[in-house]
Amino acid sequence: MTDVHTPQQAQADTDATAPFGTSEPGLDGTVTGATAGPSAGWPRWAWRQLTSMRTALILLFLLALGSVPGSLLPQEGTDLAGVQQYFASHPALAPWLNRLGLFNVFASPWFAAIYLLLFTSLVGCVVPRTFRLAGSARTPPPRAPRYLQRLPHSASYPSALAPDAAVGVAAAVLGGHRFRLRRPGAADSGHWVSAEKGYLREAGNLLFHLALVGVLVSIALGGLFGYKADKLLVEGQGFADTTAALDEFNPGRLVSGSDLAPFSLTLNSFSASYEASGEPAAFHAYVTYSASPGAPAHSYDLQVNHPLAVDSVKVYLIGHGYAPVFRVTTARGQVVYDQATPFIPANTGTLLSEGVVKVSAATPSQLGFEGVFVPTAVSVGGTLESAFPAPDYPAVSLIGYSCSGCLNSAVPQSVYQLDTTGMRQVTAAPQLLLPGQSWTLPGGEGTLTFVGYKQWVSLAITYDPGQLPALVCGILALGGLLLSFLVRRRRVFVRAVPAVAGTGSVVTVGGLARTDASGGFEDEFAELSAELADADAAAAGQPPVSGAPSVPGAPPGEEREPNNQSETGA
Repeated sequence: MTDVHTPQQAQADTDATAPFGTSEPGLDGTVTGATAGPSAGWPRWAWRQLTSMRTALILLFLLALGSVPGSLLPQEGTDLAGVQQYFASHPALAPWLNRLGLFNVFASPWFAAIYLLLFTSLVGCVVPRTFRLAGSARTPPPRAPRYLQRLPHSASYPSALAPDAAVGVAAAVLGGHRFRLRRPGAADSGHWVSAEKGYLREAGNLLFHLALVGVLVSIALGGLFGYKADKLLVEGQGFADTTAALDEFNPGRLVSGSDLAPFSLTLNSFSASYEASGEPAAFHAYVTYSASPGAPAHSYDLQVNHPLAVDSVKVYLIGHGYAPVFRVTTARGQVVYDQATPFIPANTGTLLSEGVVKVSAATPSQLGFEGVFVPTAVSVGGTLESAFPAPDYPAVSLIGYSCSGCLNSAVPQSVYQLDTTGMRQVTAAPQLLLPGQSWTLPGGEGTLTFVGYKQWVSLAITYDPGQLPALVCGILALGGLLLSFLVRRRRVFVRAVPAVAGTGSVVTVGGLARTDASGGFEDEFAELSAELADADAAAAGQPPVSGAPSVPGAPPGEEREPNNQSETGA
């Protein structure tokens, strides 16, 4: 006897085993149920290639790869002095790197091109998928196939109920498991119910991609409206958050000096503790700050990884060092220089620091000094070194220079460097000074006194309006990724036909899971089939069915091996 398929039933057989969400471009750029032929044209082909997942992953990899030189090489926006030093140290290589924009990576055209292409790729991928997901959320499951035995998982059990009643019991059980149900319509024949579950998988996939777009938008938001600044502050000094008071200011594309937060901050004191090996143990910068002019002052213990948050701005402690205090007097006793001068660490382990002192008000000649500060002075082979980063035995070693008007040059000079061109060295050998000691300069040039030392801190002031949105989007992306990995999209079909002999019916259950890479649907299907059989027996007033329902075409207890033909709905 030959089975006859109606057009509706033939379509149901195809829909039931077709991939979930067909006839639409997938995230990998493929199209199921439709073929883009040559008539589509190059623009459509290029757009599909750009919005494919493969292209998005390649662009994401290129974005990460392009960020590497921005982390390894000094950047013009954050370390201009480092860029100049790199040019001086690598005169042959630096010009080539500069032509490639590697000293200003995040503002270079090629980095912006990668960023924009990635943004376009994700938007072009996510927006159509959003509409498809919204449509699939309203789409009922497909009709039940005629031959459920052809599905990858199937089982059957006898029922004392009529076919329609047996299907009604199965529908109640599946509905209790929150399956979306579909019953036969007026144009359908037979007694069946279709159930589908796992829509959250697609929602998780969509959430992941939307969150990636959100991360990119957050980064762009920070680049446009955020800013970064640096400030070196000596103990006892304070500053207001203005462009004139900052040492370095790197605004976003749409930020001006008037957009800075109007807070002020004073460094009261700084303390550092070290292990016996010289490793840092803790840093504490005790500051007083006001959120705005006239606002109450507050105290704060600024530490590494414990920034100060004030008026949407975060102030980070990123470095510290020593600032020797020098007093320079003329031969007549006039004080022309009396202040703490920050020295920059040349050895971060021992905090041996280098620095210069420029005394442009000295008479009869201007004076300049360059040298080193050692927190714990020791002599190693006649060379002054520091044995420990704490100031256990502080000392300075200086070389003096004099000139007439050379410090008033129109050429700008760094405060941490002394151009000795045209200057006369005062003494042939460096002068070693301990706190409180003075050095009388030859030739009636005056006296320099090493009064003592203070400590300084380096502060990073950042405002990034995209930081919190980026964090939220990152968490959402992780949640969406977990949903897409943990949730399985599966379909279960139940069909009942009258029994060949006697009353009752034969119920067949079929199952399909196209996204079961992690496994587990076989056990779920077996448990669900047993529950359906027990519920049917209970509705008929019979004892529960012992064991699992039988699998057509296989001995009891033996699992049927699905073939490729049945899995593709042939």
